[in-house]
Amino acid sequence: MATVAIPPKTKLVGGSFLIEEHRLEDVFTVEDLSEEHQQIAQTTREFAQNEILPNVEKIEHKDFAVTRALLRKACEIGIANVDIPEEYGGSEMDKISSSIIAEHLSVSGSFSVSFGGHTGIGTLPIVYFGTKEQKAKYLPKLATGEWIAAYALSESTSASDAMNARTKAVLSADGKEWVLNGEKMWITNGGFADVYIIFAKVDGEKFSAFIVEKTFPGFQAGAEEKKLGIRGSSTTPIILNDCRVPKDNLLGEIGKGHVIAFNTLNIGRFKLGAGVIGGARYSLQNAIGYAKQRKAFGKTLADFGLIKEKLANMAAGIYVGESMSYRTIGMIDAALSDIDKNDPNVYKLTAKGIEEYAVECSVLKVWGSEMLDYVVDETVQIYGGYGFVEEYPAERAYRDSRVNRIFEGTNEINRMLIIDRLMKRAMGGQLALMPAIKKLTEEIMSGPGSVEPLEGALAAERTMVANAKKATLMLAGAAVQKYMTGLAEQQEILAAIADMVIETFAMDSVVLRTQKLIARDGEAKCQVAIAMAQVGLTQAMDKIEAAAKKVVAAVSEGDMLRTQLVILRRLFKHEPFNVIALTRQIADRLIDAGKFVIS
Repeated sequence: MATVAIPPKTKLVGGSFLIEEHRLEDVFTVEDLSEEHQQIAQTTREFAQNEILPNVEKIEHKDFAVTRALLRKACEIGIANVDIPEEYGGSEMDKISSSIIAEHLSVSGSFSVSFGGHTGIGTLPIVYFGTKEQKAKYLPKLATGEWIAAYALSESTSASDAMNARTKAVLSADGKEWVLNGEKMWITNGGFADVYIIFAKVDGEKFSAFIVEKTFPGFQAGAEEKKLGIRGSSTTPIILNDCRVPKDNLLGEIGKGHVIAFNTLNIGRFKLGAGVIGGARYSLQNAIGYAKQRKAFGKTLADFGLIKEKLANMAAGIYVGESMSYRTIGMIDAALSDIDKNDPNVYKLTAKGIEEYAVECSVLKVWGSEMLDYVVDETVQIYGGYGFVEEYPAERAYRDSRVNRIFEGTNEINRMLIIDRLMKRAMGGQLALMPAIKKLTEEIMSGPGSVEPLEGALAAERTMVANAKKATLMLAGAAVQKYMTGLAEQQEILAAIADMVIETFAMDSVVLRTQKLIARDGEAKCQVAIAMAQVGLTQAMDKIEAAAKKVVAAVSEGDMLRTQLVILRRLFKHEPFNVIALTRQIADRLIDAGKFVIS
Protein backbone atom coordinates (compact mmCIF):
# COMPACT_ATOMS: atom_id res chain seq x y z
CA MET A 1 0.00 0.00 0.00
CA ALA A 2 1.39 3.40 -0.96
CA THR A 3 1.95 5.80 1.92
CA VAL A 4 0.78 9.38 2.13
CA ALA A 5 3.89 11.53 2.41
CA ILE A 6 4.02 15.07 3.72
CA PRO A 7 6.99 16.41 1.77
CA PRO A 8 7.74 20.12 1.36
CA LYS A 9 5.64 21.58 -1.44
CA THR A 10 8.36 23.66 -3.06
CA LYS A 11 10.70 21.97 -5.51
CA LEU A 12 14.11 23.19 -4.43
CA VAL A 13 17.13 23.42 -6.70
CA GLY A 14 19.82 20.88 -5.89
CA GLY A 15 22.84 22.53 -4.29
CA SER A 16 20.94 25.76 -3.61
CA PHE A 17 21.54 25.48 0.14
CA LEU A 18 24.92 27.11 -0.54
CA ILE A 19 23.55 30.31 -2.04
CA GLU A 20 20.16 30.90 -0.43
CA GLU A 21 18.16 30.39 2.72
CA HIS A 22 15.49 27.72 2.52
CA ARG A 23 12.19 28.41 4.20
CA LEU A 24 11.31 26.35 7.24
CA GLU A 25 8.16 25.06 5.57
CA ASP A 26 10.26 23.68 2.72
CA VAL A 27 12.54 21.68 5.02
CA PHE A 28 11.48 18.14 5.88
CA THR A 29 12.54 16.75 9.27
CA VAL A 30 12.05 13.62 11.34
CA GLU A 31 9.32 15.43 13.24
CA ASP A 32 7.31 15.82 10.00
CA LEU A 33 6.82 12.09 9.51
CA SER A 34 3.21 11.07 8.93
CA GLU A 35 1.38 8.40 10.95
CA GLU A 36 1.93 6.01 8.05
CA HIS A 37 5.66 6.71 8.17
CA GLN A 38 5.68 6.10 11.92
CA GLN A 39 3.94 2.78 11.38
CA ILE A 40 6.52 1.77 8.77
CA ALA A 41 9.30 2.68 11.19
CA GLN A 42 7.66 0.62 13.93
CA THR A 43 7.14 -2.37 11.61
CA THR A 44 10.77 -2.22 10.53
CA ARG A 45 12.05 -1.89 14.10
CA GLU A 46 10.02 -4.93 15.13
CA PHE A 47 11.34 -6.92 12.17
CA ALA A 48 14.89 -5.97 13.12
CA GLN A 49 14.34 -6.84 16.77
CA ASN A 50 12.38 -10.07 16.29
CA GLU A 51 13.84 -11.47 13.09
CA ILE A 52 17.31 -10.05 12.41
CA LEU A 53 18.93 -9.81 15.84
CA PRO A 54 18.05 -13.39 16.91
CA ASN A 55 19.72 -14.62 13.71
CA VAL A 56 22.82 -12.43 13.77
CA GLU A 57 25.21 -15.28 14.55
CA LYS A 58 23.84 -17.41 11.70
CA ILE A 59 24.07 -14.43 9.37
CA GLU A 60 27.65 -13.71 10.43
CA HIS A 61 28.60 -17.31 9.68
CA LYS A 62 27.34 -16.95 6.10
CA ASP A 63 24.20 -19.02 6.44
CA PHE A 64 22.76 -17.54 3.27
CA ALA A 65 19.62 -19.65 3.57
CA VAL A 66 18.80 -17.58 6.65
CA THR A 67 19.54 -14.33 4.81
CA ARG A 68 17.32 -15.35 1.90
CA ALA A 69 14.53 -16.38 4.27
CA LEU A 70 14.73 -13.02 6.06
CA LEU A 71 14.66 -11.15 2.76
CA ARG A 72 11.57 -13.11 1.79
CA LYS A 73 9.88 -12.30 5.11
CA ALA A 74 10.76 -8.65 4.60
CA CYS A 75 9.06 -8.82 1.21
CA GLU A 76 5.99 -10.44 2.75
CA ILE A 77 5.49 -7.54 5.16
CA GLY A 78 6.14 -4.99 2.43
CA ILE A 79 9.44 -3.47 3.52
CA ALA A 80 11.75 -5.12 0.97
CA ASN A 81 9.77 -4.14 -2.12
CA VAL A 82 8.97 -0.51 -1.34
CA ASP A 83 10.46 0.75 -4.61
CA ILE A 84 8.68 -1.78 -6.83
CA PRO A 85 5.36 -0.67 -8.43
CA GLU A 86 2.18 -2.26 -7.12
CA GLU A 87 1.37 -3.66 -10.57
CA TYR A 88 4.44 -5.88 -10.25
CA GLY A 89 3.76 -6.98 -6.68
CA GLY A 90 5.59 -4.25 -4.81
CA SER A 91 4.31 -2.02 -2.02
CA GLU A 92 5.34 1.14 -3.97
CA MET A 93 5.99 3.52 -1.13
CA ASP A 94 7.50 7.00 -1.23
CA LYS A 95 11.22 7.61 -0.90
CA ILE A 96 10.82 8.79 2.69
CA SER A 97 9.48 5.34 3.59
CA SER A 98 12.33 3.71 1.71
CA SER A 99 14.82 5.78 3.69
CA ILE A 100 13.10 5.00 7.00
CA ILE A 101 13.36 1.27 6.31
CA ALA A 102 17.06 1.49 5.44
CA GLU A 103 17.66 3.40 8.68
CA HIS A 104 15.89 0.96 10.98
CA LEU A 105 17.29 -2.23 9.45
CA SER A 106 20.87 -1.28 10.24
CA VAL A 107 21.16 -3.28 13.48
CA SER A 108 23.17 -5.82 11.46
CA GLY A 109 25.67 -4.48 8.96
CA SER A 110 25.81 -7.77 7.09
CA PHE A 111 22.06 -8.12 6.64
CA SER A 112 21.66 -4.43 5.88
CA VAL A 113 24.18 -4.76 3.04
CA SER A 114 22.42 -7.85 1.64
CA PHE A 115 19.10 -6.06 1.90
CA GLY A 116 20.37 -2.95 0.11
CA GLY A 117 22.06 -4.98 -2.60
CA HIS A 118 18.74 -6.65 -3.38
CA THR A 119 16.15 -3.91 -2.85
CA GLY A 120 18.21 -0.95 -4.03
CA ILE A 121 21.04 -1.17 -6.53
CA GLY A 122 20.07 -4.67 -7.66
CA THR A 123 16.39 -4.02 -8.38
CA LEU A 124 16.07 -0.30 -9.14
CA PRO A 125 17.84 -0.37 -12.51
CA ILE A 126 15.04 -2.63 -13.77
CA VAL A 127 12.36 -0.46 -12.14
CA TYR A 128 13.71 2.76 -13.66
CA PHE A 129 15.19 1.63 -16.97
CA GLY A 130 13.66 -1.75 -17.81
CA THR A 131 11.23 -2.35 -20.67
CA LYS A 132 7.68 -3.43 -19.89
CA GLU A 133 8.65 -6.98 -20.77
CA GLN A 134 11.71 -6.91 -18.51
CA LYS A 135 9.69 -5.52 -15.61
CA ALA A 136 6.95 -8.10 -16.08
CA LYS A 137 9.50 -10.92 -16.13
CA TYR A 138 11.74 -9.93 -13.24
CA LEU A 139 10.02 -7.55 -10.84
CA PRO A 140 7.29 -9.91 -9.54
CA LYS A 141 9.91 -12.46 -8.47
CA LEU A 142 12.12 -9.78 -6.95
CA ALA A 143 9.11 -8.29 -5.14
CA THR A 144 8.39 -11.57 -3.33
CA GLY A 145 12.01 -12.44 -2.60
CA GLU A 146 11.73 -15.58 -4.73
CA TRP A 147 14.65 -14.14 -6.66
CA ILE A 148 17.44 -12.05 -5.15
CA ALA A 149 19.19 -9.29 -7.09
CA ALA A 150 22.78 -8.06 -7.29
CA TYR A 151 24.64 -5.21 -8.99
CA ALA A 152 27.95 -5.78 -10.75
CA LEU A 153 29.84 -2.64 -11.72
CA SER A 154 33.33 -2.77 -10.16
CA GLU A 155 36.32 -4.53 -11.65
CA SER A 156 39.72 -5.28 -10.18
CA THR A 157 41.49 -2.95 -12.62
CA SER A 158 38.98 -0.10 -12.62
CA ALA A 159 37.25 0.00 -9.20
CA SER A 160 36.07 3.62 -8.79
CA ASP A 161 36.87 4.35 -12.45
CA ALA A 162 33.79 2.45 -13.61
CA MET A 163 33.87 3.81 -17.16
CA ASN A 164 37.24 2.13 -17.64
CA ALA A 165 35.64 -1.32 -17.41
CA ARG A 166 37.19 -4.13 -19.43
CA THR A 167 34.20 -6.49 -19.47
CA LYS A 168 33.15 -6.77 -23.10
CA ALA A 169 29.85 -7.59 -24.82
CA VAL A 170 29.48 -8.52 -28.48
CA LEU A 171 26.41 -9.55 -30.43
CA SER A 172 26.44 -13.16 -31.57
CA ALA A 173 26.66 -13.95 -35.29
CA ASP A 174 22.96 -14.80 -35.44
CA GLY A 175 22.04 -11.56 -33.65
CA LYS A 176 20.06 -13.36 -30.95
CA GLU A 177 22.42 -13.11 -27.99
CA TRP A 178 24.99 -10.93 -26.32
CA VAL A 179 28.23 -12.71 -25.46
CA LEU A 180 29.86 -11.29 -22.33
CA ASN A 181 33.45 -11.82 -21.27
CA GLY A 182 35.18 -10.39 -18.23
CA GLU A 183 35.27 -10.41 -14.46
CA LYS A 184 33.49 -8.27 -11.89
CA MET A 185 34.74 -7.84 -8.34
CA TRP A 186 33.32 -7.29 -4.83
CA ILE A 187 29.76 -8.10 -5.81
CA THR A 188 27.31 -7.95 -2.90
CA ASN A 189 24.95 -10.96 -2.90
CA GLY A 190 27.27 -12.42 -5.54
CA GLY A 191 27.21 -15.93 -4.09
CA PHE A 192 23.45 -16.40 -3.82
CA ALA A 193 21.70 -13.90 -6.10
CA ASP A 194 19.53 -15.07 -8.98
CA VAL A 195 19.70 -12.04 -11.26
CA TYR A 196 22.49 -9.53 -11.76
CA ILE A 197 22.73 -6.07 -13.30
CA ILE A 198 26.07 -6.32 -15.11
CA PHE A 199 27.87 -3.52 -16.90
CA ALA A 200 29.99 -4.19 -20.00
CA LYS A 201 31.24 -2.33 -23.05
CA VAL A 202 29.53 -3.27 -26.29
CA ASP A 203 32.29 -4.03 -28.80
CA GLY A 204 34.72 -2.90 -26.13
CA GLU A 205 33.63 0.74 -26.49
CA LYS A 206 30.02 1.50 -25.56
CA PHE A 207 29.36 1.24 -21.81
CA SER A 208 26.05 -0.58 -21.37
CA ALA A 209 24.00 -2.59 -18.85
CA PHE A 210 22.58 -6.11 -19.05
CA ILE A 211 20.21 -8.26 -16.98
CA VAL A 212 21.98 -11.57 -16.41
CA GLU A 213 20.55 -14.64 -14.71
CA LYS A 214 22.82 -17.01 -12.80
CA THR A 215 21.62 -19.91 -14.99
CA PHE A 216 22.84 -18.34 -18.22
CA PRO A 217 25.62 -20.41 -19.86
CA GLY A 218 29.07 -18.99 -19.14
CA PHE A 219 28.09 -17.32 -15.86
CA GLN A 220 29.94 -18.22 -12.67
CA ALA A 221 30.11 -16.74 -9.17
CA GLY A 222 33.58 -16.99 -7.64
CA ALA A 223 34.65 -17.85 -4.11
CA GLU A 224 33.49 -15.79 -1.15
CA GLU A 225 35.86 -13.00 -0.13
CA LYS A 226 37.24 -13.09 3.42
CA LYS A 227 36.45 -9.60 4.62
CA LEU A 228 37.37 -7.28 7.48
CA GLY A 229 33.71 -6.52 8.17
CA ILE A 230 30.18 -7.31 6.98
CA ARG A 231 31.38 -10.91 7.09
CA GLY A 232 27.87 -12.31 6.93
CA SER A 233 27.15 -10.74 3.56
CA SER A 234 28.05 -12.50 0.35
CA THR A 235 30.86 -10.82 -1.60
CA THR A 236 32.27 -12.63 -4.62
CA PRO A 237 33.76 -12.01 -8.03
CA ILE A 238 31.60 -12.78 -11.05
CA ILE A 239 33.28 -14.56 -13.95
CA LEU A 240 31.80 -14.22 -17.43
CA ASN A 241 33.26 -16.71 -19.88
CA ASP A 242 31.37 -16.42 -23.17
CA CYS A 243 28.27 -15.81 -21.08
CA ARG A 244 25.21 -15.99 -23.33
CA VAL A 245 22.63 -13.29 -22.62
CA PRO A 246 19.42 -12.94 -24.66
CA LYS A 247 19.43 -9.87 -26.89
CA ASP A 248 16.34 -8.51 -25.14
CA ASN A 249 18.19 -8.44 -21.81
CA LEU A 250 20.06 -5.29 -22.75
CA LEU A 251 18.98 -2.79 -20.08
CA GLY A 252 18.38 0.71 -21.41
CA GLU A 253 20.25 1.89 -24.48
CA ILE A 254 23.60 0.83 -25.86
CA GLY A 255 26.25 3.28 -24.67
CA LYS A 256 24.02 4.71 -21.92
CA GLY A 257 25.08 2.39 -19.13
CA HIS A 258 26.61 5.29 -17.24
CA VAL A 259 23.15 6.85 -16.86
CA ILE A 260 21.91 3.69 -15.18
CA ALA A 261 25.04 3.23 -13.08
CA PHE A 262 25.31 6.75 -11.75
CA ASN A 263 21.60 7.27 -11.08
CA THR A 264 21.50 3.98 -9.21
CA LEU A 265 24.48 5.05 -7.11
CA ASN A 266 22.74 8.34 -6.22
CA ILE A 267 19.92 6.31 -4.73
CA GLY A 268 22.38 4.02 -2.99
CA ARG A 269 24.07 7.04 -1.44
CA PHE A 270 21.01 8.51 0.22
CA LYS A 271 19.96 5.07 1.46
CA LEU A 272 23.45 4.44 2.82
CA GLY A 273 23.32 7.86 4.46
CA ALA A 274 20.10 6.87 6.21
CA GLY A 275 21.41 3.43 7.13
CA VAL A 276 24.57 4.69 8.83
CA ILE A 277 22.48 6.99 11.01
CA GLY A 278 20.44 4.03 12.18
CA GLY A 279 23.64 2.10 12.81
CA ALA A 280 25.05 4.99 14.84
CA ARG A 281 21.90 5.17 16.93
CA TYR A 282 22.10 1.43 17.66
CA SER A 283 25.77 1.69 18.69
CA LEU A 284 25.02 4.68 20.91
CA GLN A 285 22.26 2.76 22.65
CA ASN A 286 24.68 -0.10 23.33
CA ALA A 287 27.28 2.34 24.61
CA ILE A 288 24.78 4.00 26.97
CA GLY A 289 23.61 0.65 28.30
CA TYR A 290 27.14 -0.54 28.95
CA ALA A 291 28.20 2.77 30.54
CA LYS A 292 25.25 2.61 32.93
CA GLN A 293 26.02 -0.88 34.21
CA ARG A 294 29.83 -1.04 34.11
CA LYS A 295 31.51 0.15 37.34
CA ALA A 296 35.00 1.51 37.94
CA PHE A 297 36.46 3.28 40.97
CA GLY A 298 33.17 2.91 42.81
CA LYS A 299 31.08 4.62 40.12
CA THR A 300 29.43 3.64 36.87
CA LEU A 301 31.18 4.72 33.67
CA ALA A 302 28.21 6.95 32.96
CA ASP A 303 29.15 9.08 35.97
CA PHE A 304 32.48 10.14 34.46
CA GLY A 305 32.77 13.41 32.58
CA LEU A 306 34.87 12.05 29.73
CA ILE A 307 32.39 9.23 29.09
CA LYS A 308 29.53 11.74 29.14
CA GLU A 309 31.43 13.83 26.61
CA LYS A 310 31.77 10.85 24.28
CA LEU A 311 28.09 9.94 24.54
CA ALA A 312 27.02 13.52 23.93
CA ASN A 313 29.27 13.97 20.90
CA MET A 314 27.91 10.73 19.45
CA ALA A 315 24.35 11.91 19.98
CA ALA A 316 25.06 15.33 18.49
CA GLY A 317 26.41 13.61 15.39
CA ILE A 318 23.24 11.53 15.08
CA TYR A 319 21.05 14.61 15.52
CA VAL A 320 22.92 16.47 12.78
CA GLY A 321 22.90 13.37 10.55
CA GLU A 322 19.15 12.93 10.94
CA SER A 323 18.67 16.58 10.02
CA MET A 324 20.69 16.16 6.82
CA SER A 325 19.15 12.83 5.87
CA TYR A 326 15.48 13.76 6.20
CA ARG A 327 16.04 17.14 4.62
CA THR A 328 17.59 15.45 1.58
CA ILE A 329 14.94 12.78 1.20
CA GLY A 330 12.23 15.41 1.73
CA MET A 331 13.60 17.41 -1.19
CA ILE A 332 13.71 14.30 -3.35
CA ASP A 333 10.12 13.33 -2.53
CA ALA A 334 8.92 16.88 -3.19
CA ALA A 335 10.54 16.81 -6.61
CA LEU A 336 9.08 13.39 -7.43
CA SER A 337 5.58 14.42 -6.34
CA ASP A 338 5.18 16.47 -9.55
CA ILE A 339 5.71 13.47 -11.83
CA ASP A 340 2.62 12.10 -13.56
CA LYS A 341 2.51 8.38 -12.75
CA ASN A 342 0.72 7.78 -16.05
CA ASP A 343 3.60 9.26 -18.03
CA PRO A 344 5.25 6.46 -20.05
CA ASN A 345 8.63 7.79 -18.91
CA VAL A 346 7.66 7.99 -15.25
CA TYR A 347 10.57 5.92 -13.96
CA LYS A 348 13.20 7.69 -16.04
CA LEU A 349 11.78 10.98 -14.79
CA THR A 350 12.01 9.60 -11.24
CA ALA A 351 15.68 8.80 -11.71
CA LYS A 352 16.25 12.28 -13.11
CA GLY A 353 14.40 13.82 -10.17
CA ILE A 354 16.72 12.04 -7.76
CA GLU A 355 19.73 13.11 -9.84
CA GLU A 356 18.78 16.74 -9.12
CA TYR A 357 20.07 16.18 -5.58
CA ALA A 358 23.22 14.25 -6.46
CA VAL A 359 25.29 16.79 -4.48
CA GLU A 360 23.22 16.31 -1.35
CA CYS A 361 23.29 12.51 -1.77
CA SER A 362 27.09 12.54 -1.94
CA VAL A 363 27.30 14.93 1.00
CA LEU A 364 25.06 12.67 3.07
CA LYS A 365 27.04 9.57 2.16
CA VAL A 366 30.42 11.10 3.04
CA TRP A 367 29.34 12.85 6.23
CA GLY A 368 27.24 9.95 7.49
CA SER A 369 29.85 7.26 6.91
CA GLU A 370 32.51 9.29 8.70
CA MET A 371 30.15 10.11 11.56
CA LEU A 372 29.39 6.41 12.01
CA ASP A 373 33.10 5.62 12.09
CA TYR A 374 33.47 8.10 14.95
CA VAL A 375 30.51 6.63 16.85
CA VAL A 376 31.61 3.00 16.61
CA ASP A 377 35.17 3.92 17.51
CA GLU A 378 34.03 5.69 20.67
CA THR A 379 31.71 2.79 21.45
CA VAL A 380 34.70 0.45 21.45
CA GLN A 381 36.53 2.90 23.70
CA ILE A 382 33.65 2.99 26.20
CA TYR A 383 33.54 -0.82 26.28
CA GLY A 384 37.30 -0.82 26.86
CA GLY A 385 38.83 -4.31 26.61
CA TYR A 386 35.40 -5.83 26.05
CA GLY A 387 35.03 -3.64 22.96
CA PHE A 388 37.82 -5.70 21.40
CA VAL A 389 36.06 -9.00 22.03
CA GLU A 390 33.71 -10.61 19.50
CA GLU A 391 31.13 -11.54 22.13
CA TYR A 392 30.19 -7.87 22.51
CA PRO A 393 28.42 -5.78 19.84
CA ALA A 394 31.00 -2.99 19.73
CA GLU A 395 33.60 -5.11 17.91
CA ARG A 396 31.35 -6.14 15.04
CA ALA A 397 29.95 -2.65 14.56
CA TYR A 398 33.48 -1.25 14.43
CA ARG A 399 34.51 -3.67 11.67
CA ASP A 400 31.28 -3.36 9.74
CA SER A 401 31.38 0.43 9.67
CA ARG A 402 34.61 0.77 7.74
CA VAL A 403 33.26 -0.34 4.38
CA ASN A 404 30.77 2.54 4.22
CA ARG A 405 33.55 4.93 3.26
CA ILE A 406 34.23 2.68 0.24
CA PHE A 407 30.69 1.69 -0.78
CA GLU A 408 28.76 3.64 -3.45
CA GLY A 409 31.93 5.39 -4.60
CA THR A 410 34.74 6.04 -2.13
CA ASN A 411 34.52 9.16 -0.01
CA GLU A 412 37.40 10.59 -2.02
CA ILE A 413 35.47 10.08 -5.26
CA ASN A 414 32.34 11.56 -3.71
CA ARG A 415 34.24 14.64 -2.55
CA MET A 416 35.35 15.18 -6.14
CA LEU A 417 31.80 14.57 -7.36
CA ILE A 418 30.40 17.20 -5.00
CA ILE A 419 32.52 19.96 -6.52
CA ASP A 420 32.30 18.62 -10.07
CA ARG A 421 28.52 18.46 -9.86
CA LEU A 422 28.23 21.95 -8.37
CA MET A 423 30.44 23.41 -11.09
CA LYS A 424 28.64 21.62 -13.92
CA ARG A 425 25.29 22.80 -12.61
CA ALA A 426 26.66 26.32 -12.34
CA MET A 427 28.07 26.25 -15.88
CA GLY A 428 24.81 24.80 -17.20
CA GLY A 429 22.71 27.54 -15.63
CA GLN A 430 20.90 25.16 -13.27
CA LEU A 431 22.43 26.70 -10.15
CA ALA A 432 23.20 30.40 -9.78
CA LEU A 433 26.51 29.68 -8.12
CA MET A 434 28.75 31.98 -10.15
CA PRO A 435 26.50 35.06 -9.70
CA ALA A 436 26.46 34.37 -5.96
CA ILE A 437 30.26 34.18 -5.89
CA LYS A 438 30.52 37.39 -7.94
CA LYS A 439 28.11 39.23 -5.66
CA LEU A 440 30.00 38.10 -2.58
CA THR A 441 33.34 39.11 -4.12
CA GLU A 442 32.01 42.60 -4.88
CA GLU A 443 30.66 42.85 -1.35
CA ILE A 444 34.01 41.84 0.12
CA MET A 445 36.02 44.17 -2.15
CA SER A 446 33.81 47.15 -1.26
CA GLY A 447 34.56 46.80 2.43
CA PRO A 448 35.06 44.43 5.33
CA GLY A 449 31.53 43.16 5.04
CA SER A 450 28.90 42.88 7.72
CA VAL A 451 28.97 39.94 10.07
CA GLU A 452 26.48 41.38 12.53
CA PRO A 453 24.40 38.70 14.25
CA LEU A 454 20.92 38.02 12.94
CA GLU A 455 17.84 38.41 15.11
CA GLY A 456 15.26 35.96 16.40
CA ALA A 457 15.53 32.31 17.45
CA LEU A 458 19.01 30.84 17.13
CA ALA A 459 20.36 34.17 15.88
CA ALA A 460 23.99 33.41 16.70
CA GLU A 461 23.71 29.93 15.20
CA ARG A 462 22.14 31.25 11.99
CA THR A 463 24.88 33.86 11.72
CA MET A 464 27.47 31.07 11.91
CA VAL A 465 25.74 29.27 9.05
CA ALA A 466 25.57 32.43 6.93
CA ASN A 467 29.27 33.08 7.48
CA ALA A 468 30.17 29.46 6.70
CA LYS A 469 28.39 29.86 3.35
CA LYS A 470 30.28 33.08 2.64
CA ALA A 471 33.64 31.50 3.45
CA THR A 472 32.89 28.51 1.23
CA LEU A 473 31.77 30.66 -1.71
CA MET A 474 34.72 33.03 -1.31
CA LEU A 475 37.32 30.28 -1.46
CA ALA A 476 35.54 28.38 -4.21
CA GLY A 477 35.65 31.58 -6.26
CA ALA A 478 39.32 32.14 -5.44
CA ALA A 479 40.18 28.59 -6.48
CA VAL A 480 38.30 28.92 -9.78
CA GLN A 481 39.96 32.26 -10.48
CA LYS A 482 43.47 30.88 -9.92
CA TYR A 483 43.25 27.52 -11.65
CA MET A 484 40.39 28.01 -14.12
CA THR A 485 40.04 24.85 -16.24
CA GLY A 486 43.00 23.29 -14.41
CA LEU A 487 41.11 23.18 -11.12
CA ALA A 488 40.07 19.57 -11.72
CA GLU A 489 43.70 18.53 -11.26
CA GLN A 490 43.96 20.16 -7.83
CA GLN A 491 42.35 17.35 -5.86
CA GLU A 492 43.64 18.44 -2.45
CA ILE A 493 42.04 21.86 -2.90
CA LEU A 494 38.81 20.37 -4.24
CA ALA A 495 38.58 17.96 -1.31
CA ALA A 496 39.06 20.79 1.20
CA ILE A 497 36.37 22.89 -0.51
CA ALA A 498 34.11 19.82 -0.55
CA ASP A 499 34.63 19.50 3.20
CA MET A 500 33.49 23.10 3.57
CA VAL A 501 30.40 22.36 1.45
CA ILE A 502 29.67 19.21 3.46
CA GLU A 503 29.94 20.90 6.85
CA THR A 504 27.96 23.91 5.62
CA PHE A 505 25.08 21.61 4.64
CA ALA A 506 25.34 19.93 8.04
CA MET A 507 25.21 23.28 9.87
CA ASP A 508 22.39 24.63 7.73
CA SER A 509 20.32 21.47 8.13
CA VAL A 510 20.64 21.18 11.90
CA VAL A 511 19.82 24.85 12.47
CA LEU A 512 16.74 24.69 10.23
CA ARG A 513 15.51 21.56 11.99
CA THR A 514 16.05 23.10 15.41
CA GLN A 515 14.27 26.28 14.32
CA LYS A 516 11.26 24.17 13.31
CA LEU A 517 11.33 22.38 16.67
CA ILE A 518 11.38 25.68 18.55
CA ALA A 519 8.54 27.05 16.42
CA ARG A 520 6.49 23.94 17.18
CA ASP A 521 7.29 23.26 20.84
CA GLY A 522 8.81 26.44 22.22
CA GLU A 523 12.41 27.05 23.21
CA ALA A 524 12.00 25.78 26.77
CA LYS A 525 11.11 22.27 25.56
CA CYS A 526 13.96 22.14 23.06
CA GLN A 527 16.97 22.65 25.29
CA VAL A 528 18.52 19.25 24.56
CA ALA A 529 18.03 19.69 20.81
CA ILE A 530 19.52 23.18 20.97
CA ALA A 531 22.48 21.83 22.93
CA MET A 532 23.04 19.11 20.30
CA ALA A 533 22.84 21.70 17.54
CA GLN A 534 25.38 23.95 19.28
CA VAL A 535 27.80 21.06 19.80
CA GLY A 536 27.40 20.06 16.16
CA LEU A 537 27.89 23.63 14.96
CA THR A 538 31.05 24.00 17.01
CA GLN A 539 32.55 20.85 15.52
CA ALA A 540 31.50 21.79 11.97
CA MET A 541 32.86 25.34 12.22
CA ASP A 542 36.21 24.02 13.44
CA LYS A 543 36.40 21.72 10.40
CA ILE A 544 35.41 24.49 8.00
CA GLU A 545 38.00 26.86 9.44
CA ALA A 546 40.76 24.24 9.14
CA ALA A 547 39.78 23.48 5.52
CA ALA A 548 39.56 27.20 4.70
CA LYS A 549 43.11 27.84 5.93
CA LYS A 550 44.34 24.96 3.81
CA VAL A 551 42.64 26.32 0.69
CA VAL A 552 43.51 30.01 1.13
CA ALA A 553 47.20 29.23 1.54
CA ALA A 554 47.11 27.21 -1.68
CA VAL A 555 45.22 29.72 -3.86
CA SER A 556 46.52 33.08 -2.66
CA GLU A 557 49.75 34.80 -1.70
CA GLY A 558 51.10 38.20 -0.67
CA ASP A 559 48.59 40.99 -0.08
CA MET A 560 45.68 38.92 -1.37
CA LEU A 561 46.46 36.14 1.08
CA ARG A 562 46.63 38.58 3.97
CA THR A 563 43.37 40.24 2.90
CA GLN A 564 41.54 36.93 2.63
CA LEU A 565 42.86 35.79 6.00
CA VAL A 566 41.46 38.95 7.59
CA ILE A 567 38.09 38.28 5.98
CA LEU A 568 38.12 34.66 7.12
CA ARG A 569 38.95 35.67 10.69
CA ARG A 570 35.92 37.97 10.69
CA LEU A 571 33.68 35.27 9.28
CA PHE A 572 34.83 32.64 11.76
CA LYS A 573 34.69 34.95 14.76
CA HIS A 574 31.93 33.95 17.14
CA GLU A 575 31.38 33.65 20.85
CA PRO A 576 32.13 30.02 21.70
CA PHE A 577 29.47 27.80 23.19
CA ASN A 578 30.22 26.19 26.54
CA VAL A 579 30.54 22.70 25.06
CA ILE A 580 31.49 21.13 28.39
CA ALA A 581 28.22 22.25 29.97
CA LEU A 582 26.34 21.33 26.80
CA THR A 583 27.75 17.80 26.58
CA ARG A 584 26.98 17.17 30.24
CA GLN A 585 23.41 18.35 29.69
CA ILE A 586 23.00 16.10 26.64
CA ALA A 587 24.61 13.07 28.30
CA ASP A 588 22.51 13.33 31.45
CA ARG A 589 19.36 13.20 29.34
CA LEU A 590 20.65 10.26 27.27
CA ILE A 591 21.65 8.30 30.35
CA ASP A 592 18.28 8.93 31.96
CA ALA A 593 16.44 7.76 28.82
CA GLY A 594 18.84 4.90 28.06
CA LYS A 595 18.80 5.75 24.36
CA PHE A 596 19.04 8.57 21.83
CA VAL A 597 16.47 11.28 22.52
CA ILE A 598 16.37 14.99 21.75
CA SER A 599 13.93 16.21 24.39
